[in-house]
Amino acid sequence: MTPTPGVALSIAGTDSGGGAGIAADLRTFAAFGVFGTLVVTAVTAQNTVGVRDILAMTPEMVAAQLDAVLADLPVRAAKTGMLATAGIVDLLASRGAAGQLPPLVVDPVLMASSGDPLFSGDDVVGAYRNLLAHATVATPNLPEAALLAGHQIGDLETMEVAARELHGLGPKLVIVKGGHRRGTESVDVAFDGHAITLLRAPWIDTPNVHGTGCTFSAAIAANIVLGLEPLEATFAAKKFVTRAIRMSSQWRLGSGHGPLDQLGAAAGQADTD
Repeated sequence: MTPTPGVALSIAGTDSGGGAGIAADLRTFAAFGVFGTLVVTAVTAQNTVGVRDILAMTPEMVAAQLDAVLADLPVRAAKTGMLATAGIVDLLASRGAAGQLPPLVVDPVLMASSGDPLFSGDDVVGAYRNLLAHATVATPNLPEAALLAGHQIGDLETMEVAARELHGLGPKLVIVKGGHRRGTESVDVAFDGHAITLLRAPWIDTPNVHGTGCTFSAAIAANIVLGLEPLEATFAAKKFVTRAIRMSSQWRLGSGHGPLDQLGAAAGQADTD
């Protein structure tokens, strides 16, 4: 008999192509032996090429799902992905302010890998800035960090500036992801309020990067469930995502940005660490 697994929660949208969103989160949780629960924020019609349509849940339906999970299951960490509307972001911020959320990894998903926007209308940036006050870890990529910080980011120096600024909003740890900067390495900038830490990995030349951010934030949450401190969990997640990209780098699934191999990354851990 196997021991009872720890529980993580994905608060995110669906991806009908299977590469990102809740599908990627649940595969990542499973890869770490963590039991995955979910709150659906939106249903999307998308594939590896782009997003065709979005149906957002109401904040009331998101709240009902969240209450159902947290009332019954011992969730040790949660992560957010696509939250679809400012109303849903506001709901989570209010729950965080009331102390009603587990340790939270906020991936401020504002656009898909294809570049398609995943929000419209309301002041989503302002809502996200409020949510970050209740985050244990925040993981914006370069475009997201630029929107949240209010200025352009193009090199390690400005990434560090943004990490410090976003940390000032309240999260315990900020990771400004550098995957949009092509080079020989993929370098992320982490700031925990005390020191800047660089997370480095070899650059892998592949179009198969759909769900990278989802996988990274889900891996952080999974490792927090397993007992790691946030920065340790981030290092483990960086290694895992690098393996997952490498394992799927030659796949030919779809004609756009293909998915990652989270389960292969788990199986190949001993060979690549």
